[in-house]
Amino acid sequence: MTDANQDGGMLILQESSTDASGSSLVVYSPIDLLTANVVMSGEDASGVPLLPSGFAILPDVRPGPGAGASSSSGGGPLGTMSPGCCVVTVAFQILVSSLPSARVDAESMATVTGQIGNTVQQIKAALNCAGP
Repeated sequence: MTDANQDGGMLILQESSTDASGSSLVVYSPIDLLTANVVMSGEDASGVPLLPSGFAILPDVRPGPGAGASSSSGGGPLGTMSPGCCVVTVAFQILVSSLPSARVDAESMATVTGQIGNTVQQIKAALNCAGP
């Protein structure tokens, strides 16, 4: 943890949205409290380092017999939606070293892999998903 974290903690900036197709997006980034206070007091935010991470949940659309043209099945030009199915994409940006030439060690890689696995499991639990 950084000195800033010891002095004031961390905040998570988050933005989320859902569009008419049912696609949802959640993007978030940690920011230390001292930096957040500087920005909220009116200072220039352009130098604040943010490493956004997040996930997208998209309806699973399968090409159908009428894909590419409007069909009477209600599938539309892209195909038909699979009931209760979705595609989830997860993305992380994690700073493991501030040195450009540094190599990622095994411990850092294990931590990142564990974080990704934990996040995917939490998303699956929130969506009531079974399976691997």
